[in-house]
Amino acid sequence: MSALSHLECGRCGEKYDADVPQNLCSCGRPLLARYDLDHVAVTPAEIKGRAPDLWRYRELLPVREARHVVTLGEGMSPLVPIPRTGARLGLSRLLVKDEGLLPTGSFKARGAAVGVSRAHELGIERITMPTNGNAGAAWATYAARAGMRALVVAPARAPAFTRAEAVLAGARVHVVDGLIADAGRLAAQAIDRGWFNTATLKEPYRVEGKKTMGLEIVEQLGWRMPDVIVYPTGGGVGLIGIRKALDELLALGWISGPLPRLVAVQSTGCAPIVRAFEAGAATADPWPAGQARTHAFGINVAGTLGDFLVLDAIRDSGGTAVAVPDKAIVAAQAACAAADGMLMCPEGAATVAAAEHLRGTGWLTGDEEVVLLNTGAAANSADTLALPSPELLAPDAVLPD
Repeated sequence: MSALSHLECGRCGEKYDADVPQNLCSCGRPLLARYDLDHVAVTPAEIKGRAPDLWRYRELLPVREARHVVTLGEGMSPLVPIPRTGARLGLSRLLVKDEGLLPTGSFKARGAAVGVSRAHELGIERITMPTNGNAGAAWATYAARAGMRALVVAPARAPAFTRAEAVLAGARVHVVDGLIADAGRLAAQAIDRGWFNTATLKEPYRVEGKKTMGLEIVEQLGWRMPDVIVYPTGGGVGLIGIRKALDELLALGWISGPLPRLVAVQSTGCAPIVRAFEAGAATADPWPAGQARTHAFGINVAGTLGDFLVLDAIRDSGGTAVAVPDKAIVAAQAACAAADGMLMCPEGAATVAAAEHLRGTGWLTGDEEVVLLNTGAAANSADTLALPSPELLAPDAVLPD
C-alpha cells in the first residue's frame, strides 16, 4: 500500500525508523516522512478511478496496511472559482480550495485521519495535544473512530464550538487561561504520564495528511500546478505539506514546470513568519508573549517548530509572506460571502485580504491562476466574530422597503 521508507529530520537530515513511534529529531526539529518513489507503480490515470477521498493517494501516505486506515470520508474538497470577488480584486482566475466541507469542518481532518491511522498502526492508544480549536476537535473525533483515547488542552479564547466537538467525541478537554503555548505546557504533563504527543509538527504524520491538499489541487487542475497558492499560516503544517506534495509529484514525473509561488498569510496581530521573511532571517523569533492577538484564531500562533521549513518553502518558490489586519479580514469575509456565496472562516478570509493587498502592490499582475485556501467552515469560529444582528420585527410589523 505505502511506499514509506523512513523518517528524516527536516533540518539536520538524521534518519529514523518509521515503524517505531517517533516525535522530534534529537536536534529538536520536526521529522518528515520519506518514500521510496521508485516503488510507486500507480499512475495518475489509475488514481482517477479510485474513491474520491485522500486515501486515493495511499502509495504516498504512511499507513502500510489498509486495515489500519481510520476514515470518515475525508478529502477531495472542492476547488471553486469565485469570479465576482476575482473581478473586484482584478484577478481573472481566482479559486478557493474549500476545506470547510470536510469532517469536523476543517482541513484538520486530513492531518487527524492520517496521524491517527498511523498511530493506530503503531499501537499507540492515548494521544494528547494543545489546540487552538479545530485540530483538537479533529483528532478527538478520529481517535474516537479508532477506539483510542484523546486529551486536548485549549486556550480559553479558542472557539467554544470546537471545544464542544472534542467533548462530544469523548475526549478529556481542559481549558487554560492563556495562549497555545500555555496549553502546550499543560499537555506536556500528560506526555510525561505516557500520552503520545501529537502537537503540531511534534509527530511526523500530520504533515502527510495536510499534503493531500497539494495533491488534490494538482489533480483537480488536470495534473498541473497553479501560478500562486495563498495559505493562512499559523503552525505552517499545511504550507509545508503542500510544498512536500509538489516536490514528490515533480520527483515522480507526474507534473513539470516551476513551482507555484507560495504565500504565507498572517494577521498583523501575530506575524512571526512575516517578520522573519521581511528581515531575511532563516528562522522566526516567537511573537512577544501575551501580544498575539487576532480573531482568526487558527493563525494566532506565536512560534512554530517548522518556521525554517515554511520560510524555505516561500523563498524557494519565489513567494512571499503578508500580514493583514483583522479589520481587512472581517471585510473580506463579508464581501466574498455576498459576492460569490463563499462564506469563509476568518483564516480563509485572510487569504482574500492578502490577495487584495498583493494585487494592489503589483505583486500579483491579475493574470495568474491563484488558489486560496479556506481552511474551515465559518460556523466553527462563529462565536469569535462580532457580527451585526438583523433587525427584530414584531409579528404584526410592516416589512420595511
